[in-house]
Amino acid sequence: MNRTELIFATAVILFVAFSLGWFASWLINRFTRVTKAEIGELDRMAQALHEAEETRDQAITYLQQREAEITNQLAQTEAELRAAMDGLRDARHEAEELRMYIEKNNLG
Repeated sequence: MNRTELIFATAVILFVAFSLGWFASWLINRFTRVTKAEIGELDRMAQALHEAEETRDQAITYLQQREAEITNQLAQTEAELRAAMDGLRDARHEAEELRMYIEKNNLG
């Protein structure tokens, strides 16, 4: 084999390797390509996710407001209960004092 044949054989081998590489790359891209329908579906899913996140944020805000209202109502109710219990305690104490006064006056 002389020098010209060696160069020609090397060139053919390199061309065949290049062609096989290009064909393999084309084949991989062909099977992994994203279609317009898939992109549309991804856009719809992204929009739905965005709407769901907004709904979740609104629900969280509503629940926080509602919790604050209920906590405030509970604090007011507890304050009213304490006031009522204090009034009842004072009324019982006063009633007991009146009973004792009446008993002293009836006995004495």
